[in-house]
Amino acid sequence: MRALVTGGGGFLGSAIVRMLLDRGDSVVILARGEYPELVSRGAELKRGDIRDLSAVTDACSDVDVIFHVAAKPPPWGRRADYESINVGGTANVVEAAQTAGISHLVYTSTPSVVVADGDVEGLDERLPYASHFLADYPRSKAQAEQLVLEANGAALTCVALRPHLIWGPGDPHFLPRFVAKARSGQLRRIGSEDPLVDTVYVDNAARAHLLAADRLRAGADIGGRAFFISNGEPIGVWTMVDRMLVAAGEAPVRKRVPIWLAEGLAYFLEIIHRVFQLSREPRITRFLVHEVTRAHWFDISAARKELGYEPIVSIEEGLARLESWCAEDAALDCD
Repeated sequence: MRALVTGGGGFLGSAIVRMLLDRGDSVVILARGEYPELVSRGAELKRGDIRDLSAVTDACSDVDVIFHVAAKPPPWGRRADYESINVGGTANVVEAAQTAGISHLVYTSTPSVVVADGDVEGLDERLPYASHFLADYPRSKAQAEQLVLEANGAALTCVALRPHLIWGPGDPHFLPRFVAKARSGQLRRIGSEDPLVDTVYVDNAARAHLLAADRLRAGADIGGRAFFISNGEPIGVWTMVDRMLVAAGEAPVRKRVPIWLAEGLAYFLEIIHRVFQLSREPRITRFLVHEVTRAHWFDISAARKELGYEPIVSIEEGLARLESWCAEDAALDCD
């Protein structure tokens, strides 16, 4: 296939690009940066912003399938940016795909679109969208996912994948944050529990995207649906944090704060940042507190049955790979 990967230079996007190239597919990347390593392997780079409809339309030329991965990530930022990038950018991708006559679209969503305040344990895709959100990231992703699935039709078949807490070598999000806070002495466990959560190793998440595209191109009746994607190994959230820290050469988290204190501080800091329009991220947010104090793991039976998805890299193997990566000079981004 000839595939367009928006955000193809990012953590998950670059993993998808590498997998496509490894199996002989032609790949176009739409991104704002330069990615010489991917270009040297055969990817075609088109620099542009998904908020620019003309740039998206140009990138869609002569493409069979779109992997729409680009997004503004959690946990913090201006609401206008989440709206323009995650919602407006997705609307541009859908419009450009329809204009170009592209047949298939795989959208990278998140389980956060269905998670509000409480625990979610072993539920499947029948879980409705959350009625309210603790942050602009899940709110905007829910709007974008619905936009994609509503665009599904005979001309453009669309699916949404919901990978949860993607991690692995090259992670620019979770691991660097944990390591930085651990080294500064600011990292604390929140609460006394170790709730079970789903995670997914980056290669497993990338493989799920390729499987979804292949199933769409084969005519499978999966259009208009969303699928949870994980390693299928729920693990204690603080157990996972500790194991990632150890892989990076750091000590496990020992100090802790009560949940009520963390929630109160997060609420206060968010108000201060909103009122004074501070650009930097608060030290703690309500979204983060929820992520590490509530159970959220999902039934991935639908992905197994409909996409043929099976996690190939286990948590154990993934942690071993992460440790090897962190031991290399190139992994100094953990600092």
